[in-house]
Amino acid sequence: MSIGALADRFGLATHVLRHWEAMGLLAPARDAAGRRRYGTADLTRVAVILRAKEAGLSLVTIRSLAATADAVQRRNILREEAEALRSRIAAAQASLELIECALGCDHKDFTQCTHFRQLMTDRIGTDAAVRIPIVPTQ
Repeated sequence: MSIGALADRFGLATHVLRHWEAMGLLAPARDAAGRRRYGTADLTRVAVILRAKEAGLSLVTIRSLAATADAVQRRNILREEAEALRSRIAAAQASLELIECALGCDHKDFTQCTHFRQLMTDRIGTDAAVRIPIVPTQ
């Protein structure tokens, strides 16, 4: 399969595949004229790269995972990535909670809502010296 056909199959630009090749993620065969020729293994590799990117892994991390045959090293990389993903999920959940709070608020200025203010206090911390002032709305 040509680079154009592979790119079309996955909805990618051809320069993306060339970049992945330059990074060592892909190693397509070449025909007599020097053109890239992709086979079944390359299709699988592109699918794996895309899935890993969807999971939030960087190309550098994907390359590290693909390059190591050491199961312990691979697990260590994946543990770090799993923890980073848990942190991103927690941040996204907190953001969603804030948005849902604002959506459900009947105040003219949702920043004056008791629930919103509690979310902000929770974010800042419980230090008694830090308080979110109530600012009268005009």
